[in-house]
Parts: sequence; structure tokens; C-alpha cells
Amino acid sequence: MKRNGTARGFTLLELLVVIVIIGLLAAFVAPKYFGQIGRSKNQIAKAQIEAFEKALDQYRIDTEHYPETNAGMSALFVQPANEPNWHGPYLKKGVPLDPWGHAYIYKSPGADGRDYDISSYGADGQASGNGDNADINSWN
Repeated sequence: MKRNGTARGFTLLELLVVIVIIGLLAAFVAPKYFGQIGRSKNQIAKAQIEAFEKALDQYRIDTEHYPETNAGMSALFVQPANEPNWHGPYLKKGVPLDPWGHAYIYKSPGADGRDYDISSYGADGQASGNGDNADINSWN
């Protein structure tokens, strides 16, 4: 567009100022956004463990015991060979991996007198840790 014989537009300096402002805003927003993703995965793992607990309780009602460690939580979806009172499947789909792509750890009987323990080792897949690497357990 020309006006009075001169071209109008943005100068390089104006464009650089806008780019710097956008970069600063992104620098403040990105850490909060990515931190939220980690918290979301923790919440997903907790929700999945709660769903497993409900399915395990239904399994126990039908069979009068929880699946043994060697049968694992797959007994919630596939009938064990030695379980005539199984009336599943107790999960609509098979046992999913945790949000970080690792298998959940199931032990029965659990520690400290618990009937069973279900755990996810978090993002690093290793026992213990902090933040995104923290363990998520059925007893917490």
C-alpha cells in the first residue's frame, strides 16, 4: 500500500520486538504446561490403579481370593486355567501399560499385611524417585 508516495509496513526492529515478546511469553508458559503434563500422567496412573482395585474386588467376590502374583492382573481379563468360578472379564480391555509405557507391578499377597500391591514406578521405571519419577502405589 502506498500513501503519499511511501510504502508502509513494519520495520525489522518492530518485528524483532514482537518476536522477543512472544519468546518471553512462551518461556513463562511452557514450563507450566509441561509440568501439567507430568501431573496429568500421575493422575491417570492413580485412576487406572483405582480401576484395577475395583476389578480385583469383583474377582475376589467371584473366586473368594485375589489373583496370585504369577497370574498377575491378566487374570482380570483372561480366565486362569485353575479358576472355575471366574466370571470375567473384569476389565473391558486388557491391562494397559502405565502412562509412561511400563507394566504395572502386581504382588499378592502385598507387603505389610495388605491383600495385594499395585505399583507404577513413574517416568523412570525405577523404584522410588521424586516428581515425575515418584512411585504411584495402591496403598497411598
